[in-house]
Amino acid sequence: MSSSSPLVIDAYAKINLDLKILGVRPDGYHEVRTVLQSLDLHDTLTFTANPGPFAITCHQPGVPTDARNLVWRAAQLLWSLRGAGDAPIAGVQVHLAKRVPAEAGMGGGSSDAAATLLALSRIWGLSLDLASLARIGARLGADVPFFLGGGTALGSGKGDDVSPLVEPPPTPVVVVKPPFGVSTPDAYGWFDQDRPPRTGRAAALTLPGWPAWAHDLRNDLEAPVASRFPQIRRTVRDLTALGAVYAAMTGSGSAVFGLFGDPAVATAAQAALAGRGEAAFLTATLPGAAVAAARQRVLAGS
Repeated sequence: MSSSSPLVIDAYAKINLDLKILGVRPDGYHEVRTVLQSLDLHDTLTFTANPGPFAITCHQPGVPTDARNLVWRAAQLLWSLRGAGDAPIAGVQVHLAKRVPAEAGMGGGSSDAAATLLALSRIWGLSLDLASLARIGARLGADVPFFLGGGTALGSGKGDDVSPLVEPPPTPVVVVKPPFGVSTPDAYGWFDQDRPPRTGRAAALTLPGWPAWAHDLRNDLEAPVASRFPQIRRTVRDLTALGAVYAAMTGSGSAVFGLFGDPAVATAAQAALAGRGEAAFLTATLPGAAVAAARQRVLAGS
């Protein structure tokens, strides 16, 4: 890669259409069964050859640009595979254009890490396939393997055992990010404290073309998190009142999403929420074929 030809790759957000907690594993992690869905909403990472030390730049306030960032940690893992020993990472600069909200349950940091693994595998000539990168990515976070493939997938175990599902048709989505974040350990800790009842919802079946796995969508973390942050419950109600066929918190929060059957209704809902000061994003579900094609182009160098 020459300095005149930077490598640009999009890092797509996700929502958890479904998240069921089955118990606690012997290793202390929670056993989960979750349906993950890629969204068109994405960060953009630009990798540029640079003879100096590795560096991350980002204009978004509050985004770390050092080893706290998963981009840096992903780069460090691949750098060690090159046999560089204790030598510091060098030769590449990464610019991160952030659009995916942080501490939202949308996997922004993990998606950035997956994009970094893809990009640097090509730039450094490591010739790693997606399966190898997924094994490496699992060391960074349970959902990193999903972001290497994307689309619609079932995550089991800690969430890192990922297998594709029959995909729903492209569907408009409105995402609302409250002015606070939720840490994943806190959310699971509150679940363990509360042990909320597990009641299913079947509202998503009113969307034409949705597959059978959508019979019982719910997020087991929503009740304990919403009991601490009532705004989440209000946002679910607001999205439903504005025409969402199904609305729920994603992952461990704090973002809430609504699925819509009509793009015009989704556009109007986003405008209404943004008009009253909410951080509301209009996006859509992203098919796995679109994500896979983009990933393969990066690996192939085209």
